[in-house]
Amino acid sequence: MNWSTNPYDFKGLDKILARVQDKKNQLDLLRPLPEPVLRNLRDSLSLEWTYHSNSIEGNTLSLIETKLVVEDGITIQGKSLREHFEAVNHQEAVEWIEGLVSTNEPLRKGDVRTLQSIVLQKIGKSIAGVYRTGSVRISGANFVPPDALLIEEYMDELISWFNAAGELPPLVKAAIFHHRFVWIHPFFDGNGRTVRLLMNLFLMRQGYPPAIILMQDRRKYYEALNRANKGTYGKLLLLILQAAERTLDIYLGSVTSHSYADYKPIMDIVKEADVPYSQEYVSLLARQGKIAALKEGRDWLTTKAAVAAYRLGRDRKR
Repeated sequence: MNWSTNPYDFKGLDKILARVQDKKNQLDLLRPLPEPVLRNLRDSLSLEWTYHSNSIEGNTLSLIETKLVVEDGITIQGKSLREHFEAVNHQEAVEWIEGLVSTNEPLRKGDVRTLQSIVLQKIGKSIAGVYRTGSVRISGANFVPPDALLIEEYMDELISWFNAAGELPPLVKAAIFHHRFVWIHPFFDGNGRTVRLLMNLFLMRQGYPPAIILMQDRRKYYEALNRANKGTYGKLLLLILQAAERTLDIYLGSVTSHSYADYKPIMDIVKEADVPYSQEYVSLLARQGKIAALKEGRDWLTTKAAVAAYRLGRDRKR
């Protein structure tokens, strides 16, 4: 099976890829990051990663509740025991992934099974770390995963393709792998969380921060996977590019003049008396990469300092 023939191009692909690569290059120039900054980023993003990935799968713990469960061991009233275990399991899986990043070894079948077993520990011991042995149907999906007898063969092919050197940009390769894993659906449960962890293992080894698909994008995420089932990867790739760019912006903002806490919705920024631009204009600047900005769900966020810097730059050119 040829894993790289399906079309993934979409309008603006080269421009977005170049913009994301430019931000990664900026981050690379700032390495090594100060240890306190790096530790804070890892702690906050790993918690966010756990919250969003579990929420996509139906977990109802809020971000704050996830933090209380994972960091303080607090039981949240009205939430199921499974939801508590899902939070703890995923956080342990993130830590396991982070331990593999520096090894830079090829992905192995055993790694995939171990990771899925961590995701399902305490909630699905009988199916943890074991390929499924029967058929499954996925609610809302436009396909039926392949027969269980083909899983071993398909996973071997996918992992071999994934480990092979190629010309595809890392984010493109990550998107194709992401979909193909979901399409094979090798396990009875935990496939989505496992593949999002594996995708980020690959990206982090390439020097990217984790690309966190947000709960707010859940519907777009499933629609993108359904489009990929029909042979078009554009929507899925766009979603992953946006996720990667968002975390790159968070990293860059933490080690430059903009703190992530300073980012606010553009509609709020333009209400400031000393901001002379409209919401439409500042949004355009954000989309074009002319100001420091990041996207959360459907909303663009920026900082007042970023708008002021742009204004100063324009004034100097006049």
